[in-house]
Amino acid sequence: MGTEGSHEPLIISTKEDNSFGYIKKPSFLLKSTKWVLKIAMWLIFISWASFLFLLPSDPVNNLYKKFVTATNGTLFGVTGSIFLIYSGPVIIIAFHAIIYLKITEGEEIQEKKEKTASFRLWTYPVIIDGPFGVVTAAELIGIVLFGVYIIWAVTAYTITNISLLPLFQVTDAGKRYVILLELTGLRLGFIGLICLAFLFLPVARGSVLLRLIDIPFEHAARYHVWLGHLTMLLFTLHGLFYVIGWAIQGRLIQELIAWKSIGIANLPGVISLVAGLLMWVTSLPPVRRINFELFFYTHQLYVVFIVFLAMHVGDFIFSIVAAGIFLFMLDRFLRFFQSRKTVDILSAKCLPSGTVELVISKPPGLRYNALGWVFIQIRELSWLQWHPFSVSSSPLDGDNHLAVLIKVLGDWTEKLKGRISSVTGDKSVTDSLLQPNFALKASIEGPYGHESPYFLTYENLILVAGGIGISPFLAILSDILHRIRESKPGLPRNILIVWAVKNSDELPLLHSLDINSICPHFYNVLNLEFQTYVTRESEPPLEEGKIPSYASSSKFPAPVGGGMSSLVGTGHTIWSGAYMVVSTIGLVLLVAYLNIFYINPYNITHWWYKGLLFMVCMAASVILFGGFVIVLWHLWDIKTATNVEKNSTISGLGHDESNGYKNPSQEGFVNVIKYGKRPNFEDIFGNMAERWGNVDIGVMVCGPTALQTSIAKECRSKNFKRTSNEPIFHFNSHTFDL
Repeated sequence: MGTEGSHEPLIISTKEDNSFGYIKKPSFLLKSTKWVLKIAMWLIFISWASFLFLLPSDPVNNLYKKFVTATNGTLFGVTGSIFLIYSGPVIIIAFHAIIYLKITEGEEIQEKKEKTASFRLWTYPVIIDGPFGVVTAAELIGIVLFGVYIIWAVTAYTITNISLLPLFQVTDAGKRYVILLELTGLRLGFIGLICLAFLFLPVARGSVLLRLIDIPFEHAARYHVWLGHLTMLLFTLHGLFYVIGWAIQGRLIQELIAWKSIGIANLPGVISLVAGLLMWVTSLPPVRRINFELFFYTHQLYVVFIVFLAMHVGDFIFSIVAAGIFLFMLDRFLRFFQSRKTVDILSAKCLPSGTVELVISKPPGLRYNALGWVFIQIRELSWLQWHPFSVSSSPLDGDNHLAVLIKVLGDWTEKLKGRISSVTGDKSVTDSLLQPNFALKASIEGPYGHESPYFLTYENLILVAGGIGISPFLAILSDILHRIRESKPGLPRNILIVWAVKNSDELPLLHSLDINSICPHFYNVLNLEFQTYVTRESEPPLEEGKIPSYASSSKFPAPVGGGMSSLVGTGHTIWSGAYMVVSTIGLVLLVAYLNIFYINPYNITHWWYKGLLFMVCMAASVILFGGFVIVLWHLWDIKTATNVEKNSTISGLGHDESNGYKNPSQEGFVNVIKYGKRPNFEDIFGNMAERWGNVDIGVMVCGPTALQTSIAKECRSKNFKRTSNEPIFHFNSHTFDL
């Protein structure tokens, strides 16, 4: 197939299909319900965010105080009022999101492909080399809004603090300075709590909120990092201002170890801050990159940080941040249950390029996208280490398994490679195939990723990969080919894959996808071109063109209860929604019973103790009420899996049924391999701009940070210099870098 021009699609279908990600035309009632839910969620969010932003102003602050005072006599008291104002909107939006996700599940992608190019804030890179990495226009707006809020809040509270000084009736300048320091520290602590209210939302991997806005966990983790730095800076200044004030007054030690019954308990705050500082320091890039395990293990101190924070501020102040922490607890408890189940690894291969492929059993109903992620733990290698890997197979390759490609780079991956080699008895490792009955087991969390296959919203794609970064793009290509074979409408028509590798022994990875086997006549619909760059070799090796062969078996055997667990936030909308709703109801009931039968009758007034009890109620609601739903979900999962096993058999991975590498025909697409060169993205993007014209081009990159930066710069440059007849390049990064 030639590389010039583009073919019109010859395969067009108008039939309805309920397969994942495609057509299920909703009724008018469902459409109306969806819009009502969307409008309601936006109104709640805007009202909540506006309240938080305007709270430092006197009018809003006075209204807030009046509301709290008016509801103080209720069963839940001040704690209930503050929880309703600060955390209630987040929970209510999450409830709406469950219904919305269920309604839109399996719907056709709503973002239609336009005939002419148009800008999108979330794919337009603006800042490239700043402290935040590659920042899109939408992310920049969020950063600016947070920055404006911090400046506005600090300014407003400083003015308020100065106006309050006469109330203390202190004439000594030194004492007035100390009072101002402590008031400023108090305000900084409150602003830190507002940031903390958002901090845990991005790291609830299967959260309905992330699914609602279609931000995958690997992207949301960046926002957690940004918020973490800001939150810890504010909390550090909060503590520092108090320490300076106490030191000036000569009562530093007494205050640091003070544990008041009524009011703020200082010592729990010190413990919480120390735990937070340890997490913060070890998360800084110089420490994290040198010793990732130190960062990972130290980060488990978040439990100490949160528990002692609750004891430091008491229940009613802690309820400001309760929603985000509660949603994270729900996700963490569910992940704990999913990871308890060991999973059958159907096959494992060590490839010549120093890459391991694992094919993992999964239940048919566990849905994911071609750009999904899973977290893998292999207890024979380590009881503590979890590693994220991109799924290299399409969900259309088969219902009962998924595949991941793992580059051997560190100690854990070296152990995995050695383990596979030891089972097969092949010491060379390079040509080993692990038979399906081997003793290696894995624990899995996930899959996670985009809620919808967003790559299908582009008619024109440029996929840029570095080394093992080709893995998710193999999944994308397989997914598109399957959809072409099934006559799906609205698919990409032009795809350019640019792949940079260090050595030619990585090239066989491309042949793991037998394109012509999946869809022999795809070239009638799709223009596909590969450009491969081997950067450390100046000429082809003598063995070029020879694809290594492996022992083969025609089919993978059915696992015996060893598939992945579907107990994951992204696994089943109804069950995961019921888990959250029942747990929330449980929290309300437990707090109510605690007030009725313990706190009020026994006149419990200790702030730190009530904060601890509130945390216990949160944990108990997740464990008891949420655990009850998890048990029912698990039983339903077993029954469903049993019914499926009776009516189906498990076949091999669609792109590699023989369990070994094939030498696929090159018919239907261009594959150019260049040695001793790096890709010139300015020329590549320029050629595509001339060829495709005034269209949207989805640019996806998976690889090292330097590669992402280069692609983002080129997208920004081309978009800034764009004329009316040229395309807009939409930057999308697919990488997981903590």
